[in-house]
Amino acid sequence: MAYYTQEALAQMGFASLGRNVKISDKASLYEVHKMHIGDNCRIDDFCVVSGKISLGRNVYIGPFCLLAGGTPGITMEDFATLAYRVSVFSQSDDYSGATMTNPTVPAAYKAEIKEPVHIGRHCIVGAGSLISPGVTLAEGCSVGSASLVLKSTSPWTIYAGSPARRLKDRKRDLLELEQQYLATEAD
Repeated sequence: MAYYTQEALAQMGFASLGRNVKISDKASLYEVHKMHIGDNCRIDDFCVVSGKISLGRNVYIGPFCLLAGGTPGITMEDFATLAYRVSVFSQSDDYSGATMTNPTVPAAYKAEIKEPVHIGRHCIVGAGSLISPGVTLAEGCSVGSASLVLKSTSPWTIYAGSPARRLKDRKRDLLELEQQYLATEAD
């Protein structure tokens, strides 16, 4: 995997760009002037990232992910993770047939759903999952692979399925590890 140099990233025109950011030179980024990227973030090969995006620190976006922030935006808080092929949408066409669809049709003939997506601290979303517009993944939420998340979640819980449903509580042991990690940065 080859990453853009820090100098190349600095020249791309991000709204803000943290330290030690790694973005694959095979990722496609659109409207970077609307993107805030925190320290130690990494975006891997073949991702498509567009629109209003805000990434906290230590956010990981695995290969082949799609983040369609559009105008409402997608926020991922510190230590959030998207595994391979996760798709996150803040906008969607109306599939009911009441209106027309797709980006070639003028807005007057469509009824797009436009709602921000929020992915909380320490959330992890499993490979092949899809997050719908308006969803909030609460802090510490874990989503199993190939899940369809249509509704917001509760904190520190594990969800899976299509549509995703709550399975059980998630451990919080990682919070102590976070403190240890952050203490090493202060040294």
